[in-house]
Amino acid sequence: MKLQFKHQGFQLDAVESIASLFQGQPKEQGQRYQLDPGRGKADETDLMMDGFGNTPIRLDEQLVREQVRTQQIAQGLEPSQKLHTDMVNGRLAYHFSIEMETGTGKTYTYIRTIMELNKRYGWLKFIVVVPSVAIREGVLKSFEMMQDHFQMEYGKKPRYFVYDSSRLGDLDTFANTSDIQVMIINSQAFNAKGKDARRIHMEQESFRWRRPIDVIASMRPILIIDEPQSVEGKATKERLKDFKPLFTLRYSATHKEKYDMVYRLDAMDAYNKKLVKKIAVKTIESSGTTGTNGYLYLQDLLPQKSGAPKAKIEFEARTQSGVTRKTKTVEEGFDLYAESGELAVYKGWTLSHFDARDNRIQIGVDKPLHKGEIIGEQNEDDLRILQIRETIKTHLKKEAVLYRKGIKVLSLFFIDEVAKYKQYDEQHNPLNGSYARVFETEYKTQVADYLKEHPEGPYSDYLREAGSASQVHAGYFSVDKVKKSTKTIFIDSKGKGEEGISEDKDAYDLIMKDKERLLSFEEPVRFLFSHSALREGWDNPNVFQICTLRHTGSETAKRQSIGRGMRLAVDQAGVRQDVDLLGADVHQINLLTVIANESFDSFSRSLQEEIRKELADRPDKVDTALFIKYTVLKNAAGASLEMTEEVAHKIMDYLIREDYLDRDGKLTEACYQAREANAFVWPEEVADFGDQLLAILDSVHDGSSYPVENGNQTSIVLGDEINQENLNKAEFLALWNKINHKTVYQVAFDDEELIEKAVKSLNHHLHVKEISYQIREESLDKIDKEGLSFTVAENSIQTQYRKPTDIETTYDLLGEVTEKTQLTRRTVAQILQAISPKKFDLFQKNPEEFIQNVSKLINQEKATQIIEHIEYHMIDEVYETDVFTENRLSAKIGDDYLLESRKGIYNYTKVDSKIEKEFQKDLERHEEVSVYTKLPSGFFISTPLGKYNPDWAVTFKEGSVKHIYFVAETKGSMSSLDLKQAEQSKIACARAHFKSLRKAGILEDDTVYDVVDSYEGLLSIVRE
Repeated sequence: MKLQFKHQGFQLDAVESIASLFQGQPKEQGQRYQLDPGRGKADETDLMMDGFGNTPIRLDEQLVREQVRTQQIAQGLEPSQKLHTDMVNGRLAYHFSIEMETGTGKTYTYIRTIMELNKRYGWLKFIVVVPSVAIREGVLKSFEMMQDHFQMEYGKKPRYFVYDSSRLGDLDTFANTSDIQVMIINSQAFNAKGKDARRIHMEQESFRWRRPIDVIASMRPILIIDEPQSVEGKATKERLKDFKPLFTLRYSATHKEKYDMVYRLDAMDAYNKKLVKKIAVKTIESSGTTGTNGYLYLQDLLPQKSGAPKAKIEFEARTQSGVTRKTKTVEEGFDLYAESGELAVYKGWTLSHFDARDNRIQIGVDKPLHKGEIIGEQNEDDLRILQIRETIKTHLKKEAVLYRKGIKVLSLFFIDEVAKYKQYDEQHNPLNGSYARVFETEYKTQVADYLKEHPEGPYSDYLREAGSASQVHAGYFSVDKVKKSTKTIFIDSKGKGEEGISEDKDAYDLIMKDKERLLSFEEPVRFLFSHSALREGWDNPNVFQICTLRHTGSETAKRQSIGRGMRLAVDQAGVRQDVDLLGADVHQINLLTVIANESFDSFSRSLQEEIRKELADRPDKVDTALFIKYTVLKNAAGASLEMTEEVAHKIMDYLIREDYLDRDGKLTEACYQAREANAFVWPEEVADFGDQLLAILDSVHDGSSYPVENGNQTSIVLGDEINQENLNKAEFLALWNKINHKTVYQVAFDDEELIEKAVKSLNHHLHVKEISYQIREESLDKIDKEGLSFTVAENSIQTQYRKPTDIETTYDLLGEVTEKTQLTRRTVAQILQAISPKKFDLFQKNPEEFIQNVSKLINQEKATQIIEHIEYHMIDEVYETDVFTENRLSAKIGDDYLLESRKGIYNYTKVDSKIEKEFQKDLERHEEVSVYTKLPSGFFISTPLGKYNPDWAVTFKEGSVKHIYFVAETKGSMSSLDLKQAEQSKIACARAHFKSLRKAGILEDDTVYDVVDSYEGLLSIVRE
């Protein structure tokens, strides 16, 4: 198995947020200098050896600040009034923060940022600082897995290594290599002083009496700090200055300090964009006693095809060997007193009123018991047993669904003591602790129960062959002095005592290094146990259950624990199960279930509170001050808008007039619907800055909470809820046999048209900034034992623009633009020759930005032409009706967007918005509608922009308005100006697809394809 990587827009935006800060910086292939030969035995070769460091930033501070503000405004972040900087060797060293929610590919993003900075500006030397072994191993694994991907993207791979004080020769290689190099270092390697000073600050005989830190600092590396909140203590902050970085980038989901943040993807953003898993919480808690010591645990409610549901309970019963606990599936009227062997505590305990929707039963006359609750005395060990049992049950249930999709399911247990998982006898032989013993017992029981109910099938076969109870679990913990471990690894989470790794490193390698093997069905381990070592920095995309067999302590610890499973899952081919692949169903598969040791309300409330604290720096209302603080907006074309009080008032008037704001400055539901439907039509004065204004609105946090599902709710499978009568109706089959034909597309480019439109676009929209550099006058301050110390004289900074003759780098203009546009050199040459001389002269002012902006504008015209000239051709393949049953969807009862359906192909319809919700209700209400369906994701039209899944198929009764009607989309706005370019393009492709079916004689006049905003809109088209 090999994980697949692809372009994800939000990651590319994060990369661009850093790369764009230095626009105007010339591309230079490293700064050559002579390496310090040291004072050991050095021959002439050593003395003459060259080093290659990062070239200095040649932009003045004002230009960098302007570009930082532009990026911040584009992200809806409050612009920095003054940048955080240090003075290093007489030059400014900048600090920037990037916030990315756990599970969204932070490591991929900063590795790609490294590659992009090298490509654009020629910077070579980078250092990644990590706080722990777990993060270090994750970073190393990421470099290993992604190197082929970046080789394809950039034509080169980053060379990388881990700093090791016993292998200082690696530093010489780091210094004298003239290509991109990355050093990964644990913060503990450099953050001690005095008697505990690390070797990195000491002169080493083996290193020719040089200090490693001096060799590193001479290269002016770019620092990347992974999880700075765990790296940067007071001492570490000071030691980081010893690296003399060119600038520092900090990446985290939970920054404690934020330095000029230029990109933010927080918890709410990640969830709303469907970039992480959804969270469900299953809880096991006591409901109190009823005045007796009777024990009863309501484990589950099982809906039946007809009649009341059944309940799965655990209770105590008298046997010949004494009182023991039994698990049994029972029906209403179950008499606990009789079934327990007449235990006196159960007198009058008859079970009734089984309610699967409310997840409760009734005991006796009026005592309710909800799913997950326990009545009777129990100790903490009882709760832990139930948690382990529920985790295994949830795992098997999820695994049964995902196995056929090629997705391996993992579960992660966080425990309070290592000894509860692994112990040792007097001879130091490993023994199972209490949790491991309980796990193996419960695993055998739950698997046996599952196979009893499902004796046949591919998953049942897999379960039989997947490994014994002792083979399916492994652990990774903090340091333990015992070294004889076979399936457990003990290592200090901060990297101390690495030599203490056990003789058998199978578990360590599996959990920390061999992510692909852990994700393979061939590897039996599916359950992982850990303590505090698996915190930030370690995750696995296929963790679907997290069980907290310990008190999580602070909310931060709780969030860190959940973060280990937030990444979207991958299948056996390494393909991410994201929104592009699954569409609206992404959270039906990507659901992280937390089996908690507290109530749902308590768990959810504390998690929400933590997230609210992290969103505290977001504005919570819209007013004129919100817009005014942005001062100046700049759009992609380079135009500027001064955000005066007058302009801010006009924007506010528009928002109020359109009912997008309430009296308290809160965004209304109408605003969210308009945002979803891209229905904003801004006033003419600010129309060219719509994207920037929407980014500002998106920065506002309305106080809503991060959605957490109650995992104890009953789940139904929509794919099993087919209405066969509706599916087999003649009206629907007639429609289906018309629209189920597959097509392929081809695009015939008109080179002359593309050249003409590209030239016109470049003449109107091409803007390029001049390259500038700063001159700094410095005065000698004093001489001390370490050498000269300089201070900057007041008013000494001068900005000068570079002349064309100052640019020494040679550019292959045609080659660069050809590569970025994938056009022929001849076509690119014709375009560039035809633009106005004034525009072409901009190349001399800033070649790098000229190439970037020219390529972007040409690609925009190219995309437009692809859509305008696309043609579809029907092939000899069709979608069968089994597409409705193969795409199995799940949703929770009580979901506001899960609607019962009388006329639908499914008995339930899962809609995606309030607009669709109203549309579905109208389809149910109006008598002329015969059959309809929300088309499953397996039905799609291929387009150059990816798969396009139409929304609805609708048929009308014969003799009503029209016999058959097919509508693709329900949108909140019908104006093409209000739809995103991607949506417009996919709709245009769909029209071309159906046009080809009409041309082939498959579709007739009684079949229509269109976009509507309501049922009334549908009728107005039908009646034409």
